[in-house]
Amino acid sequence: MSLTAVAGNLRRPPGARPGGGTGDDRGMFVIDATSSVPPFEQLRVQFAERIRDRTMPVGLKLPTIRGLATELGLAANTVARTYRELEEAGLIETRGRAGSFVSAAGEQTRERARRAAEDYAAVVASLGIGAGEALSIVEAAVNRRG
Repeated sequence: MSLTAVAGNLRRPPGARPGGGTGDDRGMFVIDATSSVPPFEQLRVQFAERIRDRTMPVGLKLPTIRGLATELGLAANTVARTYRELEEAGLIETRGRAGSFVSAAGEQTRERARRAAEDYAAVVASLGIGAGEALSIVEAAVNRRG
């Protein structure tokens, strides 16, 4: 199954129509050259969103780094950095010459975070800490790590 087959109508940017619209039909990812957000980060966020919302299902083979770079008009190193960061986050896995694939580990990671959140909610409730304060504690902890 290819990325194009899964993406279907997502191959055009939002608002674009077949034969019209923005005129940009380079794929399901759109890089805004005028954005202050670096291209690798724009691409990483778009991949992560599609993996998390299951538009790109577990096991989907991703385009090659060079192929995607050419399609998007980016340097291969930009796409390689995106893939490295997605792999570090557990969202994709690289299997040598076989290529890169959407990882099942991303689903396992999300489930682990959900369970941890439920455990935390139970602890703060037992301590009599309200939701607002509990969220502030989590936000502070995340910010210390980020």
